[in-house]
Amino acid sequence: MEQRDTDEVIQHLEAENRHTEEWLASHDDRRAQLFEEIRGRIRETDLSLPAVWGPWLYYRRTEAGAEYPRYYRSPRPADGSLEADPTAEQLLLDLNLKAGDGFLQLGDFAVSPDHQWLAYSLDRQGNEEYTLYLKHLASGNTTELPLDQADGSLVWANDSATLFAISMDEASRPATLWRMQRGTPPVRVYHEVDQRFYLHAYRSSSEQWLILASDSKNTSEVRIVPADEPAADWQLLARRFKGHEYHVDHGPDGLLIRSNDRGENFALYRADPAQPMRNYWELVADVDSHRTLEDFSVQQHGLLLHYREDGLTRLEVRPAQGQPYQVSMPDAVYSLHVQGGEEYVSEQVRLRYESLNRPAEIRALHLASGTQRTLKQTPVEGPFSPDDYEVRREWATAPDGTRIPISLVGRPASLRRPAPLYLYGYGAYGASMDPWFSHARLSLLDRGWVFAIGHVRGGADMGEAWYQQGKLQHKENTFSDFIACAEHLIDEGYTDSQRLVIAGGSAGGMLIGNVINQRPELFAAAVADVPFVDVWNTMNNPALPLTIGEYEEWGDPNDPQVAERIRLYAPYEQITEQPYPALFVTAGYHDMRVQYWEAAKWVAKLRHHRTNDRPLLLRTQMSAGHGGASGRYQSMKELAEEYSFLLAVIGDAGLVG
Repeated sequence: MEQRDTDEVIQHLEAENRHTEEWLASHDDRRAQLFEEIRGRIRETDLSLPAVWGPWLYYRRTEAGAEYPRYYRSPRPADGSLEADPTAEQLLLDLNLKAGDGFLQLGDFAVSPDHQWLAYSLDRQGNEEYTLYLKHLASGNTTELPLDQADGSLVWANDSATLFAISMDEASRPATLWRMQRGTPPVRVYHEVDQRFYLHAYRSSSEQWLILASDSKNTSEVRIVPADEPAADWQLLARRFKGHEYHVDHGPDGLLIRSNDRGENFALYRADPAQPMRNYWELVADVDSHRTLEDFSVQQHGLLLHYREDGLTRLEVRPAQGQPYQVSMPDAVYSLHVQGGEEYVSEQVRLRYESLNRPAEIRALHLASGTQRTLKQTPVEGPFSPDDYEVRREWATAPDGTRIPISLVGRPASLRRPAPLYLYGYGAYGASMDPWFSHARLSLLDRGWVFAIGHVRGGADMGEAWYQQGKLQHKENTFSDFIACAEHLIDEGYTDSQRLVIAGGSAGGMLIGNVINQRPELFAAAVADVPFVDVWNTMNNPALPLTIGEYEEWGDPNDPQVAERIRLYAPYEQITEQPYPALFVTAGYHDMRVQYWEAAKWVAKLRHHRTNDRPLLLRTQMSAGHGGASGRYQSMKELAEEYSFLLAVIGDAGLVG
């Protein structure tokens, strides 16, 4: 199955796709109906909220029938408004002209500081290998930049002539930083030799410094260079030592460093760029034992500390003038992020806020006063009111007594009776599954379904300790937490085993594969998107892309105790002779994060060992990667396909008015 591009493998995957299509064909009417429902809620012709930068407003426009957005700019209005002038706008990039009929993913979109050049990157296969381009905005002339195996990131120096880009090694690891100028070959600046570490370059918020971070899953090392002196030597802040993670930015008071050297919940430091080394760092905010400092944002007029507390993001603002304050939000369960779009010198920042029943809205937060105003709300076409859907927070109890949060949304009538329920989980890499709104999900909720997220350990939903308690030797907590969430939802009368669907993707697919091995009778159906289910064989093959870097998440199988631990929870290894729930599985043929054969091998072994004949479908996207189809209509079709499968095997509770 791992013999990529051989006739036998391709024929097998195509045969699986035909089987999936034949099974779904009897539900084509519903699939088409779902697609039209989902499409009907999306404002197909729309304008993004413009970003303000220098003399321009930068924005995207989507148009009905177009798979991809078009990128524009127009002169910045003298009155300070965000109204774009379509008569004076300039088209910068039309992805629809670049895509053709195949896959296309925009990596980076970077305008030079003098606003004369656009650097951008495109992935045409889904394997996350990008081609770099440079466009002269006045003439429209575009050239391809000479860098093979680029990871797609692009960073300008302040001279608007120097670009930094990163290339990947043979294991698809971002490993080498290059300095590039028009008409000259790239110059190698830095190469990361340790295969556990990945490079990432970025501009500081102040635009005065360029920053190069080399990060493994639990260790960091950062270098800086003045953005005005791109050929200067990069200066190291703190030499790496195992377990020390830190992140750097620059603001009006100097360098700011978020570090875990005083505790796993992270502290914040300040340093003079002239003396950035560790022994000169000054403490700004100490470790808080009750909450994790997850991130920070800095502008000329204030500093925002992003804390993770009780499963939610809490923002603390420290304005340049005035007293610190907390940002308040209207819902009990929500997702909150600081979003770009304002200049460093602006007196406000933009917040992106959404909940399970509330579409995303962009708010302007005035740093000095704390006042908020809504700049843009994501529209939902057709009849819709967030008040028609109720959001709840439940708490399950894990076998070790830990309380696990669950976020739920549904029509009030659905929440009062056992209903079809879609339980989503992830639980890896410290990624928090903050509640998000979905236009497509309304098609399930309006058919009487309930949607839930199990905020299991392995993510950082409850802080850094939550992540540490769900990785390495504690990985079993992720699986037992999720089972506890499912049992709680059944015990509380939200659903039953005949109507409970579970879903997860990538590392979340490992979660799904594990729990259906442990408790197949608990679930009626499962969805596993690009699932990392062959963890045992993958972790034992260091030649595969990214494997060595994963040792710090799962463990190094060269240690016999670690090897046995991984083998005992690996979904593919632990398949047994037993009945399994109905399964809908996806894979991307060009996926370099989770190889297509993991899903294909898993499905083949399940077919051989299961003792029942519930539907078992594998859909391999032959022209896509880890994220699935690239066009927005193609993504809608994928969701319509998944939902038609679930409605066919589970049914609905009747449309709720």
